[in-house]
Amino acid sequence: MDPLIARIFTSFLTVLLIAVVIRALLSWFPGAQNNAFAHAVRQVTDPLVDPVRRVMPRTGMIDFSTLVVIVLLYIAINVVNQVAAD
Repeated sequence: MDPLIARIFTSFLTVLLIAVVIRALLSWFPGAQNNAFAHAVRQVTDPLVDPVRRVMPRTGMIDFSTLVVIVLLYIAINVVNQVAAD
């Protein structure tokens, strides 16, 4: 794999990872859900989080779907880095 393409893709995945972490942090502050920044973060991360949320069983008030997405993105970043190193 071309190192430049790997670096661009890894950067993209890292930005998504940061957006999902921000989404998780914003969920702790109910008043922060109604501003433009939170709306933009949800728009970016909903396509990642919603399918996981549909598959995962309900666990009460705690939503583990963002944690699953964070782990999957971290794994994807590591896989791209491993492929690029070979």
